[in-house]
Formats: sequence, C-alpha cells, structure tokens
Amino acid sequence: FWEHYWKPQSCDFLRFLKQLGIHPDWQFVDVYGMEPELLSMVPRPVCAVLLLFPITEKYETFRTEEEERIKAKGQDVKSSVYFMKQTINNACGTIGLIHAIANNRDKMNFETNSSLKKFLEDSLSMTPEERAKYLETYEAIRVTHESSAHEGQTEAPSIDEKVDLHFIALVNVGGHLYELDGRKPFPINHGETSDDSFLEDAIEVCKKFMERDPEELRFNAIALSAA
Repeated sequence: FWEHYWKPQSCDFLRFLKQLGIHPDWQFVDVYGMEPELLSMVPRPVCAVLLLFPITEKYETFRTEEEERIKAKGQDVKSSVYFMKQTINNACGTIGLIHAIANNRDKMNFETNSSLKKFLEDSLSMTPEERAKYLETYEAIRVTHESSAHEGQTEAPSIDEKVDLHFIALVNVGGHLYELDGRKPFPINHGETSDDSFLEDAIEVCKKFMERDPEELRFNAIALSAA
C-alpha cells in the first residue's frame, strides 16, 4: 500500500481534492515569492499553506532541539486542532492535504459520498496515532493517492526509498497559527494570527525554514485560497 512518493504541485492537489469529493469553492495556488507584491497575487482569503522543504541535517538538529524545548516549557494547543501522525512513508503530501482540509472543514463543501468527509467524520474522536493507523487501511484515500502519484510524475520511488523532501501544513485554528507535521509528536503553535493576516504570518514561518538552510533552494509554498 501507499507505494509511491507524491511531490504534488497546486494542480495536482486540485485534482486530488476533486477525486476526494470536495466542491471547487477553494483552490490550491502556487505562491511565487514571499515579497508583498507577489503575495498580493494570491487570491484571498487563504485558509492553509502547504510548505515543501528539504529534510537536511541542519533541519533535523533544529527539530530535535525544538521538541526538547517545547516538552520542557510547554505550549498551548487548542483541542479543536486536528492533528495526525505520519506512519506511512512517502505520504506527506496526502497528510498535509488532510491537515489543511480537516482544520477548515467548516468552510468546505463536500460531496455526499466524499471519501475524505467520511474519513474525517470517522476519525474526529481518534488520537493522532489512531488516525494514522486508520489512514493506513483507508482504501479510498490510498487509491486516490496512488492515482495522483502516477499522474504527477513518470517514475516514483518505492515506499522504502529515502526521500529528502517533506510537506507540512500551516493552518489558522481559533486565531493561532499551527504547524502540522506528522513526523513531529505534536502541533507547533507559532502564535496569534487572523484571517486577514494569515498568509503573511504563514510566510514568515516559511522564511524561518529557509533561513535555517540558506544554501538550499528546494522550497515551495502552496496556498489553499478561495476560488
């Protein structure tokens, strides 16, 4: 199962949303740059940002330090944040999309037989670990993921092949900006945000990822915007 790594672009995510039974009221659009004039080209409102970035030694060092710091000091995470662990190799694009939609499900219009709507309803009361196990066996999303993987690139590595690019989701839940990464033990609270400032606030978080690896160029941001 889940055999193929999928490095989707905005058009791939749009196709994925349609296949999962979501009306096209929202769209994924590429963020072409982090300067104000380029951000002004992104349709508003924006309810989530997906960041693709390289997993490097510098990042892994930071991730370990961040986890230890939060465990020592604590943080506020609202109970309404939908978070799931990633136990499936090479499925970070799919999990990033689930995080983006799940935390904005009140804004989404689902088809009656939407496989993603059913998954979210079934898993709402589960723990992050239980949601991950449920996804492992959830046939409808797996099939859609593999279909998108085949369509999105000509040759996909196997599930066991090490891939050094990773997707995370940035969302606004209750006026706080959360980073949702299934490789981490919990959501990361990046502070206050608002519907109006969310894109700019999320891009500031993206900039920090880039500043930690200034020699790296493999960064890509995709916004979930009103159509």
